[in-house]
Amino acid sequence: MASRRYHLTTFGCQMNEHDSERMQGMLESLGYQEAPSRGEADLILFNTCSIRERADERFIAHLREAAAIKRRAPGTVIGVGGCWAQSVKEQVFQRFPSVDVAFGPGQVHKLAEFLTSDSLTAQGYFEFESFTGDLPAKRARAFQGWLQISVGCNCVCSYCIVPSTRGRELSRDPDVLVAEVERLAADGVSEVTLLGQNVNSYGRDLARERRIPFSELLRRVDGVDGIRRIRYTSPHPKDMRSDLLQAHAELPALCEHIHLPLQSGSNAVLRQMRRTYTRERYLDRVAEIREQVPDCAITTDLIVGFPGETERDFEQTLELAEQVGYDGAFTFIYSPRRGTEAATLAGQVEHEVKVERLERLVAVIQRRAAERAQRFVGRTLEVLVEGPSRTDPSKLRGRTRHNKVVNFHGIGQAGSYVQVDITSASSQTLTGEMSILACAGR
Repeated sequence: MASRRYHLTTFGCQMNEHDSERMQGMLESLGYQEAPSRGEADLILFNTCSIRERADERFIAHLREAAAIKRRAPGTVIGVGGCWAQSVKEQVFQRFPSVDVAFGPGQVHKLAEFLTSDSLTAQGYFEFESFTGDLPAKRARAFQGWLQISVGCNCVCSYCIVPSTRGRELSRDPDVLVAEVERLAADGVSEVTLLGQNVNSYGRDLARERRIPFSELLRRVDGVDGIRRIRYTSPHPKDMRSDLLQAHAELPALCEHIHLPLQSGSNAVLRQMRRTYTRERYLDRVAEIREQVPDCAITTDLIVGFPGETERDFEQTLELAEQVGYDGAFTFIYSPRRGTEAATLAGQVEHEVKVERLERLVAVIQRRAAERAQRFVGRTLEVLVEGPSRTDPSKLRGRTRHNKVVNFHGIGQAGSYVQVDITSASSQTLTGEMSILACAGR
């Protein structure tokens, strides 16, 4: 009997990428093999995002394509997981009758139960029952691994749908996490990224005798033999404390990069967003980062056109972006999400104004990022080789500890660490030549 085949499409954030790796590992443990296209798959699977309206629209177009395939091959099973499925759990089968199984982020394991059951009648699973980090994984790269340290979020940002799709914050036991990192290292992983909706509030929900701060978890992961780089995403400015920054200064594996979401540089807008910090508090955190880790790369998230945002509010965001000088930023036009407080606020900004503001913000971000990147020119940096360059096959592509992409001439296998002399820099990438020092030793 021929093996059953699956095709998986992932939308959204790093947590979704992690969850998809777990879905793939679970499916392959059931005997499924990956199909190169949807038309060749017995199971068409989507892992969805619902943070922004555009993600919904993109996914629905893909889902309609899958429905057309199912009409031609009625035995095809269509599964929809992730945040979008959770957010429309009451309507998913009525709106999309081609869907056979739908499940939220806390019910990924139910996919296996559904596929191995005697009857494949439509089923939905939406209660939180387990961490996807407990499932087997098929990693995209053998040398890089995700570590899910928590799920859910206790913040009440007025624009965000995550608390309703992933629930209240729940942390995994630190001993379980360290054991998982040890298994990853034994399997060849040298770079691990810790994941959570708010990583630096990790552990507060654990029993007192099991509770440790995020900085202590980082110390334990740093102590695992074979782990050469540690990253994490995303922290919240309100929880960016001195012990975490001290860990950055002291731990050899912890990378010189902090993603610190700002969202807006206006205190009035931050209040409307319910972000629980001010621009002054944020700038204080940036100052301490640069004091403790002077060469640290700082990146951020920014939203333009939030309800009630005036031209002066937006100018304060520009001023703060100019002052901080980010190494990079994810910039977004505000998009109302169903079920959020912000969608009901007065003062919705016209789309044309949002677009014009985004263009001005991107110009400032790119100029300052290009200026910041010049500090690397003339330096020799350790680069983790990820594969061939996406723009020039004669070059290799890798990433520095600062999370800067480097395209360079040289020799190196994916997963190896090499020294690269940086010769030029743009806002997004560095260019260089492999150093005569060749490979960097452990």
